[in-house]
Amino acid sequence: MPEAQPLDRENGLRFARRIYPMRVLGLGLGSFCVGSALAPIDVPAVVWLLLVGNCWLWPHLAYQVARNSRDPARAELRNLLIDSACGGAWIAAMQLNLLTSVLILTMLSIDKVAAGGWPLLFRSWIGMGVVFVLTWTLLGFPFRPEPTTLNVLASIPFLVSYPLALSLVTWRLGQQVVRQNRHLQAFNRIDGLTGLPNRLHWEESAAQELRRHRRHGRPAVLMMIDIDHFKPINDQHGHLVGDEVLKSFASELRACLREVDTAGRYGGDEFGVVLPDTGPEGAAQTARRLLQYVRRRAAEAGAVVPFTVSIGYALARADMADTAAWIAAADAALYRAKAAGRDGASD
Repeated sequence: MPEAQPLDRENGLRFARRIYPMRVLGLGLGSFCVGSALAPIDVPAVVWLLLVGNCWLWPHLAYQVARNSRDPARAELRNLLIDSACGGAWIAAMQLNLLTSVLILTMLSIDKVAAGGWPLLFRSWIGMGVVFVLTWTLLGFPFRPEPTTLNVLASIPFLVSYPLALSLVTWRLGQQVVRQNRHLQAFNRIDGLTGLPNRLHWEESAAQELRRHRRHGRPAVLMMIDIDHFKPINDQHGHLVGDEVLKSFASELRACLREVDTAGRYGGDEFGVVLPDTGPEGAAQTARRLLQYVRRRAAEAGAVVPFTVSIGYALARADMADTAAWIAAADAALYRAKAAGRDGASD
């Protein structure tokens, strides 16, 4: 929980920052709508001062209140309810001017749905209704619904600009969700330590290649690779060094494979490689090249710890029932390479 609180507050601050420009725009444009409806009415000067305060000062005050709150999201939701309550008061003060009242009610409802869905909308309607009834009662139930030409002209900018701005904000949030989903999908397909595809993603690639072999008869090879004596490396040098060995080998594996080949971390210190359009000779060449890469790295002065690998590989066959059978064939070859003394390859 202590670690979650700063993250929750940062999310709340982002929420407040999204609302702030929309409130500035909406109330700024709304002030002209309300002002055009109040103009034909003989209202005291204090009403105009309240209009200026609500539409031009309140947006900045509301943002500072949310920004300085321990829970910015909750504070911003309260601010949104205050917006609706003020809207109810202005509908009454305008003597139910039909055009501006409907416009204010609609815009205040749209932003509540966008910010908090139906629960926030219903709460805002209740607050707006209560304040409207109280204000209208205090004013003696005035009723003047007819809009003026000035009122219509003053409402057009609000009617056009605010929905467009809100749509733009919604679109940006949607794009952000798409990017986050892509990152999450990539994260779920990649092994965090080595940067290689994880087992699930790699097995999908192997299954796809096996299906291609069955359909078109194109050759393919599946390799299983194991780091020799990896447990003693962990026991003697620690898991951090073991992790460095895994990352070092993954780097070597990427360096010696083609772009069309798919390497993945199968689990622990075991790796798998799918080699499309590759026959026995190509598989043997790839295995020799990989063994040479690893040996050369082990001889370098900057090597973490010296290590070797064992490699087993198997050709795709049409009679293989599934990917598991292909992996099992390569695993059997891997055990033969180990039995032969390790630091080698077998088919």
